[in-house]
Amino acid sequence: MSNDDTSDAAADDARDRFTQAAALGCAALVDAMGRVHRHRAHILPLTSPDPARPLFGPASTLAYLPYRDDLPQSGTGFAELFYQALGAQPRGRVLVLSSGGYPDASHGGGTKLSRGDHQQIAGVLADGRLRDFTELRGYRFATWCRGEATRWGGDTVMPYAAGVAVEIAGVTITPGDYVYADTAGAVVIPAASIDRVLAEAHAVEAEDARDAEEIRTEEAP
Repeated sequence: MSNDDTSDAAADDARDRFTQAAALGCAALVDAMGRVHRHRAHILPLTSPDPARPLFGPASTLAYLPYRDDLPQSGTGFAELFYQALGAQPRGRVLVLSSGGYPDASHGGGTKLSRGDHQQIAGVLADGRLRDFTELRGYRFATWCRGEATRWGGDTVMPYAAGVAVEIAGVTITPGDYVYADTAGAVVIPAASIDRVLAEAHAVEAEDARDAEEIRTEEAP
């Protein structure tokens, strides 16, 4: 198989998984994760500039910390760590930004995150606020965060490390984990379990449909 064939197959798999996840929705995926794994994987509802657009893809992580002016990382800047996090194949990935302890501070905005549009990422999930919702709404990727900010947050939090495990609302996300988000919330799925979890979520949906039909036809005692 040629490299082009391999790339095409991977793209087909990514589209199929996105289609399945979007059709199933967050609740079914969370239920399925509970059957496959025992750790916490769900994140309570976030805010989006375009709530009709679900987010799905493998995670590229960027850890934030409270700002300090005496560390080498304080001068690194967002751009360098952005490209480190996404690596050589950014297309279709989800950039995950941790809170750095300040979920109400701005972690970026339309200008910095325009890089994501150029790199054709699938989305941004931020455990903090973002600026410029109007601009973000116009990009091709999905965005979910803690809400819109107006004030710059660079003197409160700083991007510190790329490609490391991060904590988002009590959930561990490692690079490569699949992230799904919609209006109901978000869920984090280990890469090795993605197809099993999708299959289990379909089973959950089928069981719910059967239960609903039984309830619809049952007689009161």
